Amino acid sequence: MDIKIKYFASLRDRMGRSEDQISFDNDNVTVADLWGKLSDEPISENILVAVNMEYTDTGHKLKNGDEVAFFPPVTGG
Repeated sequence: MDIKIKYFASLRDRMGRSEDQISFDNDNVTVADLWGKLSDEPISENILVAVNMEYTDTGHKLKNGDEVAFFPPVTGG
């Protein structure tokens, strides 16, 4: 299973790249599992996640070809 990942704003800076492509050997992978493969730190509950341009949670089960985007918390004024 192949997943495309995009990082935005400060997450892009923290990861040192704007995109990744990750492959999994099984089809039972959630967004949280994906994050665990990308980072040694647990995913913050403040990070927004979108799969195929729709916001979701870290329990979302991924499918082959999905695009996952991670967004840091945003504040404005």
